[in-house]
Amino acid sequence: MSARKTERLMNLVICLLAARGYVSKERIRRTVAGYEHCKTDEAFERMFDRDKEELREMGIPLEVGTHSAWFEDEPGYRIRPNAYALPDLDLEPDEAAVLSLAARFWQHASLARAASDALLKLKAAGVETGEVSLTGIEPRVTAGEPAFEPLWQAVRDRYPVTFPYRRATATEPQERHVEPWGIVCWHGRWYLGGYDRDRQAPRVFRLDRVAGEVRPIGAPGSVRVPEEVNIRAMVVETDDERARGQARLRLRAGAGFPLRRSAASVTPESEEWDIVEVWYRDPEDFAQWLATFGADVVVLDPPEVRDAVIRRLKAVAGMP
Repeated sequence: MSARKTERLMNLVICLLAARGYVSKERIRRTVAGYEHCKTDEAFERMFDRDKEELREMGIPLEVGTHSAWFEDEPGYRIRPNAYALPDLDLEPDEAAVLSLAARFWQHASLARAASDALLKLKAAGVETGEVSLTGIEPRVTAGEPAFEPLWQAVRDRYPVTFPYRRATATEPQERHVEPWGIVCWHGRWYLGGYDRDRQAPRVFRLDRVAGEVRPIGAPGSVRVPEEVNIRAMVVETDDERARGQARLRLRAGAGFPLRRSAASVTPESEEWDIVEVWYRDPEDFAQWLATFGADVVVLDPPEVRDAVIRRLKAVAGMP
């Protein structure tokens, strides 16, 4: 399914799920992003019919009806929130683990932005919307590294791979032969954890340092992942070994969860603030990350990180 079609279907679901009543086809055509490219009524009818079938095939309950039982209004469409919502789930431990793993790749913030924009357009067009949760309409994976997809497939299908890899201190990439165990995102970067056949030991690889094609060198199912392995712990340990210093931060209670996950320690200071200690490598990169938390973070030490954060915040505010 193309990205344009996926976005159009998501917009259609948001429209029909958020509207308080039935939405006519004409209003859908005017308000749902993606249908504006239809130059004729026939083109819109064909596209909308295909989209309705797609949604029904996905199991989304599309309801057809009118606002009045006494008059022959134009038929409209809606999705009842109680019919769309999932029932209570009773998951086995292994099923819950799979969902937990998948959730690490979902970027709800990007969905929230798209959903908010869609709802704003609907309200501006006169479609009355109700309060409804739109979480889960379209989970997204945000990974720009070319190596992400082939390595994720190798992790999923359990086969070894080889790829050219450029270390931070090396001028030329070296060919590595790896049994992939898992992929995690840490401090905004993607990492592969696995068994390095060349060094005969577990290793961590940054995906943005994979300098060429990822090629399979074994059959699917030939890689065995140790039961006790923790890919995130491998990445954190590697990250800490390369750390340059430790920053001491004042972090607002209930905020900054990515910082809390990577913290060496978290100590409550008051009902509103915690003191958090975090290892970092490059002060400028670390300051760039801290600045994204805005007023929820105050850098106490070291001065080089505090000054770097202040510079970035002043630049955003347009201050000299």
